[in-house]
Amino acid sequence: MPNIRKVGVLTSGGDAPGMNAAVRAVVRGCLYHGIEVVGIRRGYKGMIAGDFIPMSTKDVANIIQRGGTILGTARSMEFKTEEGRKKAYNALQNEGIDACVVIGGDGSFTGAGIFSKEYDIPFIGIPGTIDNDLYGTDYTIGYDTALNTVVEAVDRIRDTASSHERLFFIEVMGRGAGFIALHSGIATGAEAMLIPEIDHQEEGLHAYLKRQDKKSNIILVAEGCKMGGAAEIAERVKEDFKDHDVRVNVLGHMQRGGSPSAFDRFLASRLGVAAVDALLDNQRSIMVGFVNHDIVHVPFNKTIKFNRNLNRILLEVADILSY
Repeated sequence: MPNIRKVGVLTSGGDAPGMNAAVRAVVRGCLYHGIEVVGIRRGYKGMIAGDFIPMSTKDVANIIQRGGTILGTARSMEFKTEEGRKKAYNALQNEGIDACVVIGGDGSFTGAGIFSKEYDIPFIGIPGTIDNDLYGTDYTIGYDTALNTVVEAVDRIRDTASSHERLFFIEVMGRGAGFIALHSGIATGAEAMLIPEIDHQEEGLHAYLKRQDKKSNIILVAEGCKMGGAAEIAERVKEDFKDHDVRVNVLGHMQRGGSPSAFDRFLASRLGVAAVDALLDNQRSIMVGFVNHDIVHVPFNKTIKFNRNLNRILLEVADILSY
């Protein structure tokens, strides 16, 4: 067992429902093994500033159901510099922190990997992002809740779309990946999903709209779609299909908020305990992932370097269900 006496835990990058549940699991996992634990406020920005708070069982009581992150999060340009990381190291040393657990995405893991190499401090990553786009894990914390949020919103919009025979373009998050659009599209019965991974979708969309007698349609658009955003695509469709009553809805940051689903609470709890176990097993610079309902360890350089691919079978499913 490595000589780890105090662990720092931080949330970094975009917030995701279930981050608080992960913080709770890390804190209680550390305390169970007799290790002090310190919360680092505002991610790497707070690490540089030495914004630390000691955490006890009481501090993480009644947070498992809360969205967002009680530790706060921020993106730090200073941490990307050698000078910024030196300040962060000095702050950790002054606090006596021997290792860190970071809850976030690939950007957070990139910073952790570089820092760990420079200063020989173990870092363990917990995947927390609603996009579900990290290589090496089936699910990331926050993804299931975001899906449920989109499904509920689309179901409500479809009521109006059907009543007025309207064509709705609904934009969901997914700047570089279409997991939210594809999975929620199948779950809501959307007529089409426009995602970053697929080229030349405009031709298919127009072909679909031409063969449809009905004018009530739901089209989900991932924000990173190569055709443009929902508003831009809708304007072009209006010109070609003047008989359609076209509307646009951007769900935006509502997808990040809200109480985490049961699955996200379970996943965050499992990964939080696994992160502490990994530190005690002398692991470093790895992400704890969840594959086939089991814990896996994935080196930071792999989860950063490789992309998680869409399941092509689901694309076929979506095409079949659009008929």
